[in-house]
Order: sequence, then C-alpha cells, then structure tokens
Amino acid sequence: MADTAIRMAGPAQLPTTATTAYTVPGATKAIVRNMHFTNTTASAKKLTLSIGADAAGTRYFDEHTIQPDSSFDWNGFLVLDAAEVIQWFSDVAGITGTISGVESA
Repeated sequence: MADTAIRMAGPAQLPTTATTAYTVPGATKAIVRNMHFTNTTASAKKLTLSIGADAAGTRYFDEHTIQPDSSFDWNGFLVLDAAEVIQWFSDVAGITGTISGVESA
C-alpha cells in the first residue's frame, strides 16, 4: 500500500446546505488528520460536518459554534473506507474550511 498525503477539501467557503466535500476513491482507505475552519465575519457561525450523508446519526460536528474572527482546528485520526463521504455546511455563509489527510491504496 502506498500512502499519499493529500488535501481532501478546501480551502473553500462552506455552503449553507449539506454538500459533499470529499469522497474516498475506490479501493482506497483515507485517514483524516486535520480539519481547519475559519470565521472571518463579525458574528458567530455554526459548522456541521457529517461522515456519510448528513443526518443526526452521522454528524461528527453538529452545529459547532465558531466565534467571530477566530478559527477551529481538529487534529486526530479518523479512518474512512472506500466510497465514504464527508459532507459539510454552515448555518449562514462565512466559514472557510480545509481538510487534510492521507490516502492508502
């Protein structure tokens, strides 16, 4: 298996409805290592991120508040299988997100 460090999504402004940010390619495992979100506006924004199609049972972050003019970083080890997706959105425009990790094929 070859491991390749990649930027899985972004930097991109999050939409206001659930949208697929990343899909694991076929015959591949992916490991999310870092997620970085920035709110450069003057008001708090809410981030929602799901592993799989967005639903209450698939949410990894459920309306996580990011304060004005600040950022939120997540670092960890989140394993995804082939064809799994990450979906993201914010309550209103204003959050920019980037996801990085490793793919193993």
